Amino acid sequence: MPEAIISTQGLGFAYGSIVALRDVTLEIPPGCIGLVGANGAGKTTLLKLLLGILKPAEGAAWALGHPVPGAALAVRSRVGYMPESACLPPDQTAADFVGYAAELAGLSTRAARQRASDILGLVGLHEERFRHMGGFSTGMKQRVKLAQAIVHDPDLVLLDEPTAGLDPEGREEMLQLIGRLEGFGINALVSSHVLTDIERTCRWVVMLDGGGVLRSGPLTDISATDEVAVEVLDDPGPLAAALEAAGAAVQVLGRTVVVRVGVADPFDMVRDALADTGAAVRRLGPRRTTLEDVYLRGGGDD
Repeated sequence: MPEAIISTQGLGFAYGSIVALRDVTLEIPPGCIGLVGANGAGKTTLLKLLLGILKPAEGAAWALGHPVPGAALAVRSRVGYMPESACLPPDQTAADFVGYAAELAGLSTRAARQRASDILGLVGLHEERFRHMGGFSTGMKQRVKLAQAIVHDPDLVLLDEPTAGLDPEGREEMLQLIGRLEGFGINALVSSHVLTDIERTCRWVVMLDGGGVLRSGPLTDISATDEVAVEVLDDPGPLAAALEAAGAAVQVLGRTVVVRVGVADPFDMVRDALADTGAAVRRLGPRRTTLEDVYLRGGGDD
């Protein structure tokens, strides 16, 4: 696996008597990474620990090879952050705000203005960049927050609920923007409780629940199962009966017969059962579960 962009070892944090994170140990590779969990699972706390805004109660964390909070300034110079909360001054234009963010990152005033114009164009706000943000829609505000997070061309951007409050069209546009970040050489850690958004944009997923890690790994591995799904055109009953007679554990879902992988090769069993019954196949392949399925069953494989 490539060198980790984020690492934690036994990381823990509490707000008084409320434990937000406990014994979080992670090795997160480059790319677009999903950080998922219900509200209160510890996602925002983890982001703030990685930025050095909060100090761990126990354990340690590294971002881009730098310890945090020990090297918080070095981390922030290479990391962008899009917060979930409202943070935009209503009486300032988008161009001024994003340009100011670029200057804070070290760009000269002239370079910051040009960079702000370029980035606002990238996120679809070229025409609106000189308007006061107080009159912006939720979708426009989310785009400004993304723009200020990437205006200094960071190596890593932390996105906290980037699609929060967006209508379907705005959500689709935001997901497309996030999907383009890796092409610009920007790694992204996307925090969200909307699991379908993570499935759309990310290749690696970290699942948090109650402050602990449920699962961490490639999306393909997490959503994989040890089952084969056979969708037939007609009545699935005869096929299911033939598979059960051959000793397979099956489940019928509509016109799909799900076969649990056992000692025998399930594809051989399905082939023989199809030949015996003459069932017409519409689709055959390994069954995959959604992130929601995995999360609801506690991150386990069973």
